[in-house]
Amino acid sequence: MATELGDSMKLDLIETLADLVRIPSVNPMGSNPVAGQNASEAGRDIYYEARLTEHLAQLLGTLGLPIARQTVEILPDGSRRENLLARLDGTPSLDEGGELMLWEVHQDTVPVDGMTVDPFGAEVRDGKLFGRGACDVKGGMAAMLVALARLCEQRPPQMPTIVLALTVNEEHGFSGARQLVRGFEEGTEPLLPRAPDVCVVAEPTNLDVVVAHKGVVRWNCHTRGRAVHSSQPELGENAIYRMAEVVTLLQEYSEEVVPTLATHARCGRPTMSVGTIAGGAGVNIVPETCRVAIDRRLVPGETPEKAYEHAVEFVRAGVAGGWQVEHDRPFIESPGLSDEANGPLAERLSQMARDVGGRGEIVGVPYGTDAAIVAVSGVPAVVFGPGSIEQAHTADEWIDLEQLDRASEIYYQLAAGRLE
Repeated sequence: MATELGDSMKLDLIETLADLVRIPSVNPMGSNPVAGQNASEAGRDIYYEARLTEHLAQLLGTLGLPIARQTVEILPDGSRRENLLARLDGTPSLDEGGELMLWEVHQDTVPVDGMTVDPFGAEVRDGKLFGRGACDVKGGMAAMLVALARLCEQRPPQMPTIVLALTVNEEHGFSGARQLVRGFEEGTEPLLPRAPDVCVVAEPTNLDVVVAHKGVVRWNCHTRGRAVHSSQPELGENAIYRMAEVVTLLQEYSEEVVPTLATHARCGRPTMSVGTIAGGAGVNIVPETCRVAIDRRLVPGETPEKAYEHAVEFVRAGVAGGWQVEHDRPFIESPGLSDEANGPLAERLSQMARDVGGRGEIVGVPYGTDAAIVAVSGVPAVVFGPGSIEQAHTADEWIDLEQLDRASEIYYQLAAGRLE
């Protein structure tokens, strides 16, 4: 259901969010989306962001804003995953030396398997709106859209130019944010012709201001063996047994080494875990291969490459049998968000949050966001939005509507005057 704006350029916050939740934009997280469909999804094309991108383009066009698309990925069927940008020019304009503020929010959600509410129903009850993405992060998106519509209508004086970037693939690789940054670094995006002065990334922060968070590097590790019939296992080499040795080493590394490698005042210490394991073709076959997936969380100041290399070397040195362990190149890499350059923006946003009844605490968090990708380019960036990370990705995902309203007011107030 599309939201009708009419001549007033006003948006109803709850209906705007409901519209967003009703449009599936599920990230398949690297899996085959057709093979991954369960019975409740049969016959529904719920994957990727294209339908939501089109809805957002229509909505922003109705506001009278210029929009632009950035192709991030072309899928095998020829469809595109696209960032969508819209710009509201401020006073003074960019040509006259005006400031440039970037609002960034991702379009994709995690999968819906196991949900106990209709993932796309957008049901409202008890002051909450339920559905996949309601909290992460279509609530923040709706709050930004409504604030932008108010700015379009009211045109407050001394307003910075606002670029709203609606990016793709945050949940499995940050590639949308990387394309966004590439555009302004290379000067190839007319709506974002230079690096913004500041950036606010919408994520569920409970109206706290996140100034630092962890990064991540993830990769697959393999052991190889020799398959034989299980009636004569002594003739083969069991890849799962070999992986057992590797997993023991990884546990030792994660518990005794990783916490000593770095520390950060707001984010604590780095961590590592093994998240999945797969191997073997059948119970009557000695397994030829085994694979685990490794998740290493970085504190600000660590780099994905060095963290990866350090872990690989630890395993290589620890394997006693002389056989090779194979490590794929990382499939996800992101640095942490540093709090070295975003203090003034955070303080202003924190005060605004407190002024409208939010907590407004300045904090660090253990998860990652697109903000780190933007900040690495030299742009002061913070993370701020309605909803709690405790509701994100859950079986009954929801967002508190009172907090949603407060968030939209804060976004509006942030843009209603010059930066300090």
